[in-house]
Amino acid sequence: MSEPFENTLAYAKEQDLKDALSVLREEFIFPTTSLGEPQIYFCGNSLGLQPKAAQEAVCNELEDWAKFGVEGHFISRKPWFHYHKFLSDYTAEIAGAKIHEVVVMNHLTVNLHLLLFSFYRPTRQFQTATGKNEPLRYKIIMEAGAFPSDMYAIQTQVESHGLHYDDAVIELSPRSGEYTLRNEDILSAIEKAGEQLALTFFSGVQYYTGQLFNIKEITAATHSVGALAGFDLAHTTGNIELELHNWGVDFAAWCSYKYLNSGPGNVSGVFIHEKHGLNPATPRMAGWWGHNEVERFEMKRGYIPEPGAAGWQMSNAPVFGMAIHLVSLEIFHRAGMKNLRAKSKRLTDFLEFVLLDALSRNTHLQFTIVTPQSSEERGCQLSMRCDKNGKALFDHLFDKNIIVDWREPNVIRISPTPLYNSFEDVYTLGQAYLTYTNLT
Repeated sequence: MSEPFENTLAYAKEQDLKDALSVLREEFIFPTTSLGEPQIYFCGNSLGLQPKAAQEAVCNELEDWAKFGVEGHFISRKPWFHYHKFLSDYTAEIAGAKIHEVVVMNHLTVNLHLLLFSFYRPTRQFQTATGKNEPLRYKIIMEAGAFPSDMYAIQTQVESHGLHYDDAVIELSPRSGEYTLRNEDILSAIEKAGEQLALTFFSGVQYYTGQLFNIKEITAATHSVGALAGFDLAHTTGNIELELHNWGVDFAAWCSYKYLNSGPGNVSGVFIHEKHGLNPATPRMAGWWGHNEVERFEMKRGYIPEPGAAGWQMSNAPVFGMAIHLVSLEIFHRAGMKNLRAKSKRLTDFLEFVLLDALSRNTHLQFTIVTPQSSEERGCQLSMRCDKNGKALFDHLFDKNIIVDWREPNVIRISPTPLYNSFEDVYTLGQAYLTYTNLT
């Protein structure tokens, strides 16, 4: 059992001195106010901080472009022809995958569409009663309130097969009076859907509530009824230790600008299990950069996919964005996901302790933490439901130079990111909560 927390500055400073990862904080640039005052940043779940080495990495590629022109594809310091491969080892490490099961390309929703084309393949069967080919295995199970882009992607994919969203998609909601889904309810819904189920598609960590879904058990249950399991890991990768290969996940995708600190709108990562990725007959939408690289520039007819996830590539690598992404992945490699997750649990537990302490001492505060209490069911995010004056509290924190995230209609999300947040950061946040006064 871990030692009890103390809501004191001395305790917070002591924890930071014990933290072997605290030195990594110096590798990031923190925002400042217009007066140059430093801000405390708890928004890594929305946009991660800029690594200090990012600018040099991009400048190196700009210099090589200027120096070599088109020949930079083959003779630059990191030849652009296979630039994506420089990221593969680190990406596989974070995803818990084999190297050929991952690739960095495109953007998240683009990749989700490509993956859904491959892995959402509803079937039909002729029904004598109607004289028509009726849907057979076509249902998708996902959480209600998923990130809107996921819902839009699923909706349009379903409609592209001539199906209707309300019929094809089963959205699971928490029980009455609860904020998050129970794992047993997810597993029960999968079993109930049975042979009609084509796909489960969940977040790894739910963006709004911060709930960590049981990826391993959802995948196993999905496979037990003959369906496929896919995940949007935008809020999971770089946040949670993953074992996508061992868990048997069929496919997943994520962005790189949240916990992976690679800049606004930067590239996405993809996982495709080798049972699909090494099968050239797996359906896919093709582009020339996914074609066998030995023959790529021979401009032949007839698509021959690269083995693994690389065979889903469409276009050549966006090198400037990938240069930043590589910088961040190298930091993760040095830190180690096991170490980051251990710190994350303790830091987030401390945040919960500090917030609840403030709630008990300041009668002006009115909020409920909707994120699961167990550290095994959440990442490094706590979501606070503020039924009254939540925006005023958010503005109060901003006035104290503390950056958190506001999500309509009434949730403040706080993410103590283990790469660059400290226990003292969390303590300071708690002090800001104690000074909040609701005058309305």
